[in-house]
Amino acid sequence: MKFAPDVLILLGGPLEATPQLIEAAGKARLVIAADGGVRHAEALGVEPALWVGDFDSVNLEDLTRWAHLPRMEYPRDKDATDAELAAQAALKAGPKSLLFAGGLGGELDHELGNLMLAVALARRGVRTALSSGPTWAFALVPPGLELDLEPGTPFSVVPLSDLQGLTIRGSRWELENAELPLGSGHGLRNLAEGGVSVELAGGHGLLIVDAEDQTS
Repeated sequence: MKFAPDVLILLGGPLEATPQLIEAAGKARLVIAADGGVRHAEALGVEPALWVGDFDSVNLEDLTRWAHLPRMEYPRDKDATDAELAAQAALKAGPKSLLFAGGLGGELDHELGNLMLAVALARRGVRTALSSGPTWAFALVPPGLELDLEPGTPFSVVPLSDLQGLTIRGSRWELENAELPLGSGHGLRNLAEGGVSVELAGGHGLLIVDAEDQTS
């Protein structure tokens, strides 16, 4: 799977520095660390250009190691998450694609907030993904997206609203101009047969990929 983000945002959730994630991180032209997410920079081989947040999840080692980074520091009593603040900074660079590394797993409320933030960014025209390394989640909005997946890679389409005009090609189980209502599991656990194309006429959701798992 290939994904080349314009901007990489480092979040503080669980992360495994898989080869695919390291490759994607290396393609970013701008790297922003959000609070404790800075600890992932070394494992991914990147140097943040900006460090954003309220710094409540940063330890002394982080502060010492990354003391040279420019900072945007906010009070703990704020009306946005560190991920949102980092995204706001990223949008000033006019990216067409954005990757949140460390945005999956961890505290459920933050994970859900990150996923919905990804969809909101995609609706603004920024192709957005989140990754823990083995697992990737791509915001799915009209007109859809294409991914180059290894044959046998499991993926799922998860509706976050009623989906209209859903077409899935390049998979073991394909759909053509289908309706997928909110709460439906019909799009779960499909298998790629190569390049996967997902077209969408209306609604929004997630395309979740188990990038490290190939099933025959």
